[in-house]
Amino acid sequence: MDLLEIQVDKIENERLDLYLSKELTEMSRTYIHKLIEEGLVLVNGKKPKPRYLVKKGDFIQVELPEPKKLELVPENIPLDIIYQDDDVLIVNKPKGMVVHPAPGNYSNTLVNALLYHVDNLSSVNGVIRPGIVHRLDKDTSGLLIVAKNDKAHRILSEQLKERSVKRVYMALVYGTLDKGKGIINAPIGRHPIDRKKMAVIYKNSKEAITEYKVLERFKDYSLIEASLHTGRTHQIRVHMAYINHPIVGDPVYSKGKNKFGIETQLLHARKLGFFHPRTGEYMEFEVEPPKDFEEIIELLRKRNR
Repeated sequence: MDLLEIQVDKIENERLDLYLSKELTEMSRTYIHKLIEEGLVLVNGKKPKPRYLVKKGDFIQVELPEPKKLELVPENIPLDIIYQDDDVLIVNKPKGMVVHPAPGNYSNTLVNALLYHVDNLSSVNGVIRPGIVHRLDKDTSGLLIVAKNDKAHRILSEQLKERSVKRVYMALVYGTLDKGKGIINAPIGRHPIDRKKMAVIYKNSKEAITEYKVLERFKDYSLIEASLHTGRTHQIRVHMAYINHPIVGDPVYSKGKNKFGIETQLLHARKLGFFHPRTGEYMEFEVEPPKDFEEIIELLRKRNR
């Protein structure tokens, strides 16, 4: 079993199952409730009731049973490896690829490919997420850090926590932004009705900050660069929709069909910078967006002429 440990450092005063659903965004509230009922959640070393109110100073332990039928199989899936050494690997993930196995996606994931191509991966995140320090949505392309050992993983995770990792995305959004640049500071939490979505809400949420800059303006569209100061689920997608400039092609946060015939968001993790976990040297990588993204931008440029 994987063991997750959470130290409550804020005055929460909310139900345990609700608090955990906010902290553990991959899990449904129903699944978390089941874990509590089965005695797999401890608060300060004791088995609580689901209605227990979380307080500042509580120490929560969550045991995650391994999926009984899930076996990680190395798969010979081509990877665009930008850089690697004994500690880290930088991969350019294609859109359409899930990062790690989960119910409904047991194969053809980045982890399956990594297990085939890489001899050593960190174990910090458990057996179904070896090496995975941070994630990208299935249909978001671009740069991702993979840790090859536990020490590197912990150091990189600490950099993410301290916000010293540079993560810059490129996105095509609807509309023309009035300002050339800006900062969106709006908390994000799970949608109160549709639990599969995230939303800007001011209760049961976490701080979320996105900085953006307009790269090019077209008729009815803007090409932007977005930098993450925090790393919430769907953060850029939620924030751009919040300011009424949703990402083109986003099937969740953008209403209506787009004119380009695409079914996935035009969002690409373009730049990634961090301090090497062994040497302390600052490293930065950059990759251009996929071909279909570039073709749409070129089409819009021609229309502007």
